[in-house]
Amino acid sequence: MNRMKSNNFLNSFKFAFEGVIFASKSERNFRFHLLAAIAVILAGTFSHLSTVEWIILILCISGMLSLELVNSALERVVDLASPEIHVLAKLAKDMSAAAVLVFACASAIIGILIFLPKWMEIIN
Repeated sequence: MNRMKSNNFLNSFKFAFEGVIFASKSERNFRFHLLAAIAVILAGTFSHLSTVEWIILILCISGMLSLELVNSALERVVDLASPEIHVLAKLAKDMSAAAVLVFACASAIIGILIFLPKWMEIIN
């Protein structure tokens, strides 16, 4: 069966894992977000977060990594469809990157709202 049309449930996980590994090796921004996720998880571990705070951070982390993967995939599809420079290809890539930026900014604000009061309490 063609790998692109595999209906095997386990293969879908294998292919998804291959995508994460590829992004980890080839995408600088994905690696940055992975390191940021590790830092947030470590900070959360030492900051005695509530269950709700953990849920919010996990949603931010998983959303950020997912959006970065979608952005990288879209860039490749655009390059495949339009190997020459084209204004619409540029706009598609720019808007995809903007979506990542918006989510990253929102996640950073959420992180500040969760961590800052806890750290201020420790300092005081």
